[in-house]
Order: sequence, then C-alpha cells, then structure tokens
Amino acid sequence: MLNKKKARKSNPVNAGSMADIAFLLLIFFLVTTTILEDQGIYVKLPPWEDVIDIEHFPDKNVLTVLVNAEDQLLVEGELMPVERLRETAKEFISNPQGLPTKPKSPKNAVVSIMNDRGTSYEAYLSVYNEIKGAYNELWEAAAQKSYSKSFNELPVAHQKSIRAEIPLVISEAEPTDHAPEQN
Repeated sequence: MLNKKKARKSNPVNAGSMADIAFLLLIFFLVTTTILEDQGIYVKLPPWEDVIDIEHFPDKNVLTVLVNAEDQLLVEGELMPVERLRETAKEFISNPQGLPTKPKSPKNAVVSIMNDRGTSYEAYLSVYNEIKGAYNELWEAAAQKSYSKSFNELPVAHQKSIRAEIPLVISEAEPTDHAPEQN
C-alpha cells in the first residue's frame, strides 16, 4: 500500500550556547565601538535669576565682536581676520597704554559677541577660542609677573586671585537674522 514515513522528532536545540554567543557579540560591539564626543564649549553659567538686573556698561569697556552669515568678523566696526582677534582682545582688556577709550582696568572689560543665525559653528568656535586664548595668555603673563610660575602650576588660591584681577567676562547676544535670502 502506501508507504508512509513516520514523523521524526527534531532534536532539541541547546539554547544555552546561543545565549553565550549573543552575550559575547554584545561585549565585542561594546568594546570595539567608538562613541563620538560632542564638540562644544564648557562654560560656567551664572545662577538662574527670575529678576534680572540689566547692567549698562560704558562703550569704552565693551569690545564688540560681530560675526556675519559669511563668517566675516567685525571688531569695533573694523573688518578683521580671526587671527588678529586674540591680540586685539588682549590689548583691549589689559590696556597697556592706559588709553581713555579703553577700560581702566581688566575688571571693567567686557567682550561682547554677536553672531548671525547663518554663522557657521566653526567660525563661532574659532572666535570663542581666540577670546578664551586671549584671557589665558593674560592670566599666564600675570602669573609669570607675580609668581614667576606658569598659571597652571600655581595653587588654586593664586589662580583665583589672578582671575579676580582679570575676570573672564564674555557677553553673548541673541543671534541676529541678517543673512541674505537664497532663491
């Protein structure tokens, strides 16, 4: 008659070793994967206040830095390459000649940055880095003058005293939107 085959039972699969392999793959990918770090600027922000007292500074105490949508730099109304910003900021903050058109003391100096919404992030970072670099160089010069040591080698108390004499004051205004419209 008809030759019927008997249904065979399938062998059970050992799931224990499959879990081990999955775990090893997970560990492998965790170890070999590189996680990209965000680029950014570490800034200590002032504490949040509901009522803000707006301080008005004389124009002679404010170094105005404008960056337009084409990443061009305008410092105190003068077109300037980013490479010159550090020296300009140092001269403004320290005012070595004692000019009446600049702050009397580094404690009074404010660097104001205003960007356009079309400004590239790279241009923003380079401007910010140059200003921070100017402050770092001023702190280093003050440390060498007062203590004959590098700023980073000084005890925290001495670093704080130098930073109190030359405080880092950067004001960032709300970005403007003056970029030409593209058709």
